[in-house]
Amino acid sequence: MKDFCPLCSGLGEMFYNKPKRKYYKCTNCNSLFVPFSLLPDPQKEKTRYLNHNNDVNDPRYQNFVMPVVNAIENDFTTTAYGLDYGAGTGPVISKLLHDKGYKIMQYDPLFFPDWNLLEKTYDYIVCCEVAEHFFKPKQEFSRLKKLLNPGGKLYCKTSIYEDKIDFNNWRYKNDPTHVFIYSKKTMEWIKEKFGFSEMNIQEGLIIFSL
Repeated sequence: MKDFCPLCSGLGEMFYNKPKRKYYKCTNCNSLFVPFSLLPDPQKEKTRYLNHNNDVNDPRYQNFVMPVVNAIENDFTTTAYGLDYGAGTGPVISKLLHDKGYKIMQYDPLFFPDWNLLEKTYDYIVCCEVAEHFFKPKQEFSRLKKLLNPGGKLYCKTSIYEDKIDFNNWRYKNDPTHVFIYSKKTMEWIKEKFGFSEMNIQEGLIIFSL
C-alpha cells in the first residue's frame, strides 16, 4: 500500500497498519503521516481538543512550555510582535509572555478564528504542539513563512520521531488528531524548501530562522 506525502508529495509506504490507525512513511522527507481517509472530522477534532487539560495557571503546563518562553526571551525584547499560531483552548505561552510584557496575539481556526491576524506579519511565531495536527503541512508552513518579518523566527514544539523509538508502544502516535509526525530529515527538508536560513532542534523545540 502506498500514498503521497502531504508535505513534499513524495511516495509514502505503509509503516504502521492497524484497523483504526495507519501511518505511511515518506521515502523523500522521512515524515510519518495518516492517510487522508482516516483524518478526523472537524467535530471529532474539536471534541478531542476540548478534552485536553489546558489550564494556563497549571504549573505543570507552564513548565512544559517554558523552553519556548525562554527561547523567545533570549531572542527578542518586549518590543517585538508575536503570534501564537494554533493557540488552542489554553494559550499558556501567550499568558506567560503577556505577564512579562510581550505583545503576542492568538490565532486558532477553531478557538480564536480571527483571520485578520493572518493578514499581518510578525517578528516571531509560536507553534506549540500544533504542527503534528496539520492536515496540509505544506500549506501551513508556506503560510507561516509568509507571516514572518525579515529576521523573524518560528518556534515549533512537537515530538520528533527517531528510528530508535519503539513506534508500536509510542503513545504520541495514538492521539487521533496527531496526523503528521516529523523526523530531523523532515525538518531539514522544510528549512530548505521554504527558505529558512537556519534550523535548530533542541529537545523537541525546533527553531526556524529567516
